[in-house]
Amino acid sequence: MLLAPSCLLLTVFFALPMGVMIGMSFLDSRSLTPTFANYERFFVDGLSLVGFARTAVMSALVAVAVTLLGYPVAYFLARSRSRWRTLVFALALTPELAGVVLRTYGWLIILEDRGFINDVLIHVGLITAPLPLSKSLFAVVVGLTHVVLPFGILSLMTSIQGIDVNLERAAQMLGASRASVMRHIVLPLSVPGIVSSLLISFTMAASAYATPALLGGARFKVLATMISEQVLFYIDWPFASVMAIALLAMMLTVSLAGLGLEARLKKRRSQREGDGK
Repeated sequence: MLLAPSCLLLTVFFALPMGVMIGMSFLDSRSLTPTFANYERFFVDGLSLVGFARTAVMSALVAVAVTLLGYPVAYFLARSRSRWRTLVFALALTPELAGVVLRTYGWLIILEDRGFINDVLIHVGLITAPLPLSKSLFAVVVGLTHVVLPFGILSLMTSIQGIDVNLERAAQMLGASRASVMRHIVLPLSVPGIVSSLLISFTMAASAYATPALLGGARFKVLATMISEQVLFYIDWPFASVMAIALLAMMLTVSLAGLGLEARLKKRRSQREGDGK
């Protein structure tokens, strides 16, 4: 009885729409007759596979960038007791106070051909022509990293806070350097947070629409922008459903792989601890 409201919400707002989308993917866009042509088109059409691959590469780069940039900040927030902690925490979460479109336009002003970076470099004489910073994979990764970074920091900070600080102190008292403590104690114990940060960043980047559309330009096609085009411009909902299913399958595959890796690492660490005892 307690689970009934949650199950009802999941059924109405998730299971049924997913079922409708899967069923629509097997319909012809004109005659609405059952067909496998949409799936055949996805694998035969080079643009769809290129968009799929570009989405995977973009999301992976964002996930790695968010985790690498967020880990030092998360460790500082989890361990620091200085007065600067509140300021750093506020700065880490401040980007979420502005909308995604607003932040994306900010990066567009910075990275475009006549933007801040190119104007400064041309003014000081380092370059004579604008660098192609916008309308590229680089611009999209930078913009999405800015959007997703607060979520990665929170995920990592929660994991690091769960590590007993006495373990680090004991290792240092026994002569371990700070680098050794980070490598052999903090990093292995914070693997769940690292995996969570990678998965959250990957899924959020893969499903992002506004940032790739604005910073990537018309030629930078990812699955989210391609789905929007199929729905709004070509009115081809069945093929858009196929793309949405491909995007969902990619995110589920990466999530299951990450959870499996985390489970194997935990099992290996438990075996080592058992052997040590």
